[in-house]
Amino acid sequence: MHSPLSEKLRPRSLGQILGQDHLIGPKGFLTNLVTQGRPLSILLWGPPGSGKTSIARLYAQAFGAKFVNFSAVFGGISDLRKIIKEAEEQPLFNSCTILFVDEIHRFNKAQQDGFLPHLEKGTFILVGATTENPSFSLNNALLSRLRVLTLHSLDTSALSQLIDRYEKEVKDLNLSEEARQFLIHHAQGDGRYLCNLIENIEAFSSKDKIEISEIEDLLQKKSTLFDRSGDSHYNLISALHKSIRGSDPDAALYWFCRILEGGEDPLFLARRLIRMASEDIGLADPNALNLCISARDAFQMLGSPEGELSLAEAVVYLALAPKSNAVYLAYKKAQACAQENGQASPPSTILNAPTRLMKEMGYGKGYQYDHDCLHAFSGQNYFPDNIPRQSFYHPVERGFEREMRKRLDYFQHLRELKN
Repeated sequence: MHSPLSEKLRPRSLGQILGQDHLIGPKGFLTNLVTQGRPLSILLWGPPGSGKTSIARLYAQAFGAKFVNFSAVFGGISDLRKIIKEAEEQPLFNSCTILFVDEIHRFNKAQQDGFLPHLEKGTFILVGATTENPSFSLNNALLSRLRVLTLHSLDTSALSQLIDRYEKEVKDLNLSEEARQFLIHHAQGDGRYLCNLIENIEAFSSKDKIEISEIEDLLQKKSTLFDRSGDSHYNLISALHKSIRGSDPDAALYWFCRILEGGEDPLFLARRLIRMASEDIGLADPNALNLCISARDAFQMLGSPEGELSLAEAVVYLALAPKSNAVYLAYKKAQACAQENGQASPPSTILNAPTRLMKEMGYGKGYQYDHDCLHAFSGQNYFPDNIPRQSFYHPVERGFEREMRKRLDYFQHLRELKN
């Protein structure tokens, strides 16, 4: 059976792990555990190709433990029960079992609870691996029993060392310096992907000296790091949102393109832009919401790839628009007040009285029709009788909200004159 290059180049000891010195270095957490001889249950959280599986294998090796590899993608609960039973039957004088569960976030919250009694009894040491944010993908009970270790994408130095390892253990690639840097950049921090790139060159290139021009056609494009169901999804959307909020159109366009290159549905982005127009621009520029809705309609009319330009136009407009979250804050305050006073009835003066009984009960009595009043303003109370008048909306001195401030002050002045 052919073993992929990433398997052939796996490190043989924790000290050979690349790019994770904060865990494996002289003062690293895993280094200290091995030195103290205290295996603990851990969760390895990091991007693809950062070395999670290798660390799990070598972690078990460092303690002389039995290593059991289990994938939550391919295995089910019944398979896991067999593994647990074997671990329970293992004689006490034998080494402990380290159960490695790859893609542990694939288990639902109830299935994750199945690990708890065995962790409490010490049936095995659990090493989980995930690319997802464990705060969202693992339940609190399991998370509290694991030490979360964050792995980084491999930096340029680590990827360069991986190429060195290949050339030392397999053969010289005869890469020019420019071609070497091209490979490293193309890998985007993913060690496994770099191994795949090397295999492509090894299999298809017959050149003695490899230049950039000679390998570009051999390398498939690596998709931008963006998992629509995972943590990177929210990270990149958050980066786009905060760039727009921070009035940086260039950064906003960069994140917008990153997300599109990752395969996101442009209509999802259109919906997010509409939300941003209301949350971060609001009435400081009422045209922002209209433009975002128009951009969405334009995309639906044109389709891809022509329609994306309309969304990019909205991104730039939102980034450069005057900012105000006054409506957003007012909505939150009004929402909290409504939740706290959910049983309060409208004042009887503004209740409709379509029947004689309602009229006899005082519904609508004393109501003033604002259009018949001076300035078309009656100044009467519209809050429930038992709730003092509230002030939720406080416009900022930016953009069109300066005009909204004038209007608010105008009606407040009339209200004071009426009262």
